[in-house]
Amino acid sequence: MKWRQLPLGPLQTNCYIFSNNEKECLVIDPGGDAKKLTNILQQQHLKPIAILLTHAHFDHIGAVDDIRTEWNIPVYVHKNEKDWLPNPSLNGSQFFMAGAVKVSEADELIKSEGILTIGNFSLMVYETPGHSPGSVSFYSEEAGLVFSGDALFAGSIGRTDLPGGNHELLIKSIHEKLLVLPEDTLVLSGHGPETSIEAEMERNPFLNGF
Repeated sequence: MKWRQLPLGPLQTNCYIFSNNEKECLVIDPGGDAKKLTNILQQQHLKPIAILLTHAHFDHIGAVDDIRTEWNIPVYVHKNEKDWLPNPSLNGSQFFMAGAVKVSEADELIKSEGILTIGNFSLMVYETPGHSPGSVSFYSEEAGLVFSGDALFAGSIGRTDLPGGNHELLIKSIHEKLLVLPEDTLVLSGHGPETSIEAEMERNPFLNGF
């Protein structure tokens, strides 16, 4: 398994391309710059088979419809945010200067935690709410990594001042769902550089009381 990080869109949100040896890939959080993302996928001769959303804030969904249409693939989002994609007041775009972001509804709803199998990909879905009600993290034991969305960052955590945010719930999610993963697990966040579970356990000031 291979992964590539691409900062896209108005907030340079990390989109991830997670690919296998057959050149199939999952596109995680395509936040914008659809043409750039499409060109990279085509240049690498990759075949997207699904779009996964860690949550439905505007800066994570801006290129969803373009990529979905180009490859005719399904979009997955947690059921708690099924109405957010077409609604600027829910996805947060109306509160920022990026203009209203409206995306067609998801094709598949993530209804609970568990193994999500798409083609030859198998990911464990963890519900990690707090930044938003439907935030999820996707863990690949095989690749030793977790796509944490905006729950956990290198040295920081997600903001909780947007609609549906809950600081106490976010801290609980991180401790109970992410910090229990193997310490060498690579954390691929929605913004900023990659980190590891071990590094955040030891040095994240929001989690260790320093």
